[in-house]
Amino acid sequence: MAESPTPARWTRRHVLETAGLAAGALLAGRVGAARAQGTLKTITASHSVSTFVYGQHLVAAQKKFFEEEGVKTPDFIVPGGGARVVQAVAAGQAMFALGDSNHPLKTTEKGRDAVILFATDHRCSYANVVVRKDLFDKGVKSMEALGDEKLVGRKAVIAATAIGSGTHVYGVYVCKNIKAGDGKPVNDHVEWVGGGASTTMLGGLKGGKFDAIMAVPEWQSAAVSEGFGRPIYDILDEKAWNRVFGGRIPVTVGYCLKETVEKSPDLVQAYVNACYRAQQWIRKTKDDEVVDLLHRPYMETFSRETVLESVRYYRTIFDWDFVVDEADYARGEKVWIPTALDKPIPYAKAVDMSFVRKAQAKYKS
Repeated sequence: MAESPTPARWTRRHVLETAGLAAGALLAGRVGAARAQGTLKTITASHSVSTFVYGQHLVAAQKKFFEEEGVKTPDFIVPGGGARVVQAVAAGQAMFALGDSNHPLKTTEKGRDAVILFATDHRCSYANVVVRKDLFDKGVKSMEALGDEKLVGRKAVIAATAIGSGTHVYGVYVCKNIKAGDGKPVNDHVEWVGGGASTTMLGGLKGGKFDAIMAVPEWQSAAVSEGFGRPIYDILDEKAWNRVFGGRIPVTVGYCLKETVEKSPDLVQAYVNACYRAQQWIRKTKDDEVVDLLHRPYMETFSRETVLESVRYYRTIFDWDFVVDEADYARGEKVWIPTALDKPIPYAKAVDMSFVRKAQAKYKS
């Protein structure tokens, strides 16, 4: 009796490789079929700059999550500033956006209702305060000391990117909620000025024009590594954050006009699903793999190490479940009013979590 050939032994690696190839083929086939049938619907989306703070858009595009949800990967509108992003949404040039949480609220306040669809983080990455190194060496090593006019030599000059900008809104809140040695808010002892972009902000601190600046993580790192600045308020210190803000707040959010929700709920769900999947992919993926995916297509002007640092930084403050609850929103309102907004907007009008809940149910992690 002839023996049947002994089947080759399958290793775990063979199984995983075959499963991966099958899944890839299935995905390619699904997306390809949708393209061939012309069933992918077009959406438009915007964020201010293509850095990792808006990584949900970038990952969703690179991993083809938009296509898998039945929409074309958008050519992102990247105008270079959050104010321009919200203008693009209000004008109908972009259906969806990632940006500062007060932007959709301002849009509503101006008469075009907008809704927050999800939040990507729960602390503000640009609420850091960095003081000049020579002042730090003189003893200005805390926010309280920044309010000591004798120690600083004048009312401390603090630069935000612009008066009314996000850095200004959060900086004022920090200074109002920490008291100087005389019992008055630190904000009573400072002078706010517009500092502009990276070059002028860092140059102004280095040259002594500013006593302190509101700093994004990259500016904070540059000031420390080049030896002309030291942080005196760092949002990565959870205790320091909670002392001022009292807990989580939605800072960066996904949003759209309310009329988009009413007219195209299927497209809203597809957009939220794709971004939610991107957030879960970031959560589960190693830092190096995230950088491999995003560095070349979007951030090649930065070194690989800089992008890696950014991924590690934002991982500590990203909101993995995307949910904005009423308590988070209420804490945020304390920051936004009156510096950014004139009056409260009810949670039920400003926030719609129904799409996130459906995304969570569909893609249980």
